[in-house]
Amino acid sequence: MTSIDLNADLGEGMGSDDALLRIVSSASIACGGHAGDAATIRRILEQCKANGVRAGAHPGYVDPKRFGRFRIVMPLEQLLGQIRGQLLLARHIADDVGVALSYVKLHGALANQTAEELAFAVGIFASIQAMDPQIAVLALDNSQQVRAAKAVGLPLIREAYADRTYTAEGLLVSRKEEGAVIHDAGAVIARCLRLAEAGEIVAIDGTVLKSSARSICLHGDTPGAVELARGVRSALEDAGVEITPTAPETDAITQL
Repeated sequence: MTSIDLNADLGEGMGSDDALLRIVSSASIACGGHAGDAATIRRILEQCKANGVRAGAHPGYVDPKRFGRFRIVMPLEQLLGQIRGQLLLARHIADDVGVALSYVKLHGALANQTAEELAFAVGIFASIQAMDPQIAVLALDNSQQVRAAKAVGLPLIREAYADRTYTAEGLLVSRKEEGAVIHDAGAVIARCLRLAEAGEIVAIDGTVLKSSARSICLHGDTPGAVELARGVRSALEDAGVEITPTAPETDAITQL
């Protein structure tokens, strides 16, 4: 049977966490950078445990006023310190709750920058690998995140986005551009079915992109997010696709 993981970014103050945790199979939990705090992390981890949902950490630039969606120029060690602090907070609470923290997914501007810049991504992922060699990274498929994860030996889960448009190069269209977010529920569902069944995503210019992604991100900060997530899950299950956490790839490369 074909299977796919549905993940959502949670703990971001959108009010949809409880409902989404009954739909998705993986939860990427904001851990104090762009959003979230110890209380929200604990609450979501407890619900992950109760609902059998895989838990991951969702760090970003420490910039809550702008929701981590703007790149900030700073020394690399300062940025790595911010990321380590967020991961340590999430891991401490996860240990206390008794839930495994299975993966890391970068947020917003930090995610986009690592998707585009290989050397930058290697630096970030090497720091994560030094903290926990067993933790996986949820990475945008066909981006530099994938190459960086393989280079440093991090287990890899390839991700695609349900409601974001892609460039012909396989990167996300900037939110500053018109058409970056897909609002039509039927179009989003059709994209998810095509990805799950054919391994394809159609870029904004019509280019058909091949994708090995087996985890689909459902955003919780868009209007009608919960209803859309239910629709995606229902359509996939009706098509015979099992919703379950995707096992990470563990092969690594030694050369870029």
